[in-house]
Amino acid sequence: SIFSWMSQFFIVLLFLLFIALLGYCLYVKYVHLKYDHIPGPPRDSFLFGHSSTLVEIMKRNGVVHDKFLEWTEIYGPAYRINLLHYVMVFVACPETTKEMLMSPKYTKDKFLRDKIANLFGQRFLGDGLVTIRDHDKWYKQRRIMDPAFSSLYLRGLMGNFNETAEKLMDKLSEIADNKTTANMLRLVNSVTMEIIEMFHANTQYTETVLKPKSTVLLSHTNIPEEIMTQEDEEFMLDNFVTFFIAGQETTANQLGFCIMELARHPEILKRARKEVDEVIGMKQDISYDDLGHLGYLSQVLKETLRIYPTAPGTSRDLVEDMVIGGVHVPKGVICIFSSYTMGRMEKFFKDPLKFDPDRFHPDAPKPYYCYFPFALGPRSCLGQNFAQMEAKVVMAKLIQRFDFTLPGQSFDILDNGTLRPKSGVVCSIRHRS
Repeated sequence: SIFSWMSQFFIVLLFLLFIALLGYCLYVKYVHLKYDHIPGPPRDSFLFGHSSTLVEIMKRNGVVHDKFLEWTEIYGPAYRINLLHYVMVFVACPETTKEMLMSPKYTKDKFLRDKIANLFGQRFLGDGLVTIRDHDKWYKQRRIMDPAFSSLYLRGLMGNFNETAEKLMDKLSEIADNKTTANMLRLVNSVTMEIIEMFHANTQYTETVLKPKSTVLLSHTNIPEEIMTQEDEEFMLDNFVTFFIAGQETTANQLGFCIMELARHPEILKRARKEVDEVIGMKQDISYDDLGHLGYLSQVLKETLRIYPTAPGTSRDLVEDMVIGGVHVPKGVICIFSSYTMGRMEKFFKDPLKFDPDRFHPDAPKPYYCYFPFALGPRSCLGQNFAQMEAKVVMAKLIQRFDFTLPGQSFDILDNGTLRPKSGVVCSIRHRS
C-alpha cells in the first residue's frame, strides 16, 4: 500500500540523514584533532564550538571584541575558536600581521566574505573591493576606482566638505540658542550621509551603473572603454553600496567617539582648540592646505581609531602552514586580525585605555603592525584619506565655534558589526564666548 511505501521511504531517509550526520561529526572530530594543539578556550559544545558564548554576548548587547581581547591575554598571540567545522585563529602577532596583510597571496576568507556579499539571500556588498577574493579582479577594480580617490580629486571636494559641515554648524547654532541637547551621533550621521551622496553625484557612479559602458567614469580612469564588461558594471554597483555603507557609517561613528573623548578630556580639547584657532582663526571655509597644518587634530582622530576602530578587524585564509607566535598553525584556517584587540593591549600601547593623542606625535615611535583601523597592504581601505579629510573638516569647525560637554551618560560601545557609541553622544552645546 502507499502508506507502507511511504513508511519505508521515511525510514530510508532517516537512515541516510543519520549516516550524513555521523559522517559530518566524524569530519568535525578530524578537524578538532588537526587543530586542537593550538591554544584556545574550552568549546561550549562538540558541534557548535564557541558559538554559545559569542551568541550570549550578542544577546545582552555586549562587545564580542572584549571577549576576544580577554582570550588573547589568556591564550597568547595565536588562539583558536571553533564553529561547526570551521576553525578561526585570532592573531595578535605583528610579524604575522605584516606577512599576511601586506601580501596579496593571502585572500579574504570565504566564510566571512559570503556573509556580507549576500544578506538575507540578496546581493549586498557583492564582489566589491572589500569582499572580492580574486586578486586579479580586485586589482582591475582598484585601477578603475583609484582616480576618484586621488589627492588631486579629493582637493576638489573641499567645497563639498565645507558646505555640508556648515549645515551641521547651523543646526548646532540653533540648538545652542535654544539651550537644548544634541544627539551628536545622529547629527554627524546626516552629515556623512550627505557628503557620500555628493561624492557619488560628483563622480557620477550612479549614471555609470545605470548607463551601460558609460564614458563618464572612464574619463576619470586609465581603463579603456572596450575592456569594460557587464561584470565590471556589476562591480561598480557593488562598490557604490560598499562606499555608501563603509564611508558613511564608519566615519560618523569615528566622529561620535572623537566628540565623546574630547568632551571627557578638556585638556586635550583645549590643545586641539588652540591649534584650530591658530590655523583657521575666524575663517568659515577650511582649505586643503589648512588640513595639513592640523597635526594635533590628526593625532586626536588617530587615537580615537586606536581605542574605537569602527571597523574592528579583517580576516584572511591561511593557504600554507605557518608558525604564529611560536605556534604551528596548519593551513586551512581563517586568520582574524583585530585592530581593536591589539590597540587595547599593554604589550603594544602603554596604559592602553588612556586616551592620549601624543602616541601619534610625529616624533613618537610608530606602532609596528598593531594599529590598522583601515587594514594594511594592498587591500587597505581605498577611502581612508577621503574619510579623514571629511572628519577633520567637521571636527575643526565644531571645535572652532562651540563648547560641548557631556551630561551624565554611559560611554559604552554598541557592537553591530561596526562599533558606535551606544549613548548617541548627547551633548550640551554652547557658542564659544
